Amino acid sequence: MAATDGPVQQVRDRDRGVATCPMRSARVTDHRGRIRRARGAGRGPVARRAAAGVVTAGALALGACSSGVSVGVPELAGNPACVAASRHWPTDVSTLRPVATSPESAAVRAWGDPAVVARCGVATPGPSTDGCLTVNGVDWLATPLSDGTKFVTYGRTPALEVLVPKDYAPEGSRLPVFTDAATELPATGRHCS
Repeated sequence: MAATDGPVQQVRDRDRGVATCPMRSARVTDHRGRIRRARGAGRGPVARRAAAGVVTAGALALGACSSGVSVGVPELAGNPACVAASRHWPTDVSTLRPVATSPESAAVRAWGDPAVVARCGVATPGPSTDGCLTVNGVDWLATPLSDGTKFVTYGRTPALEVLVPKDYAPEGSRLPVFTDAATELPATGRHCS
């Protein structure tokens, strides 16, 4: 196993008998979904690993190891609302250009390096003590991570998750481009208070 693999990915790869590729400059998340920089990560081409539902970060491929940012596809990715939302992904996130994801799915997108990652079909959050902000009429729960912020739509089902690395601070400034996608998700009637 590469030292930069997250614990969940290592277990899943081991269970499936998958050989992992060596990675450099990788960002992985811990079991709580917080982004952390992998030990021994260097500079140069990047590779990231992500496990569905727990690990969300990704990176660009090294050689034939991967075809793009490795992102877990959410369980509800095939929901018709996510299919509709995927038609409204932004072309760019500020000046960040799209990058490929692995696996490819209409419900996930990534932009830039380090990658801003968006996933439609994550579980709808209940009431929370996390900060809540409203951007263009869409409510978002903001969860600070060690290396960025995780935003999840609040009051929409299924939910849309956007992971913004702290390299793009203030992280919340990246949310307006996701308004069109987020408003495709049915509202539940819950709002930020």
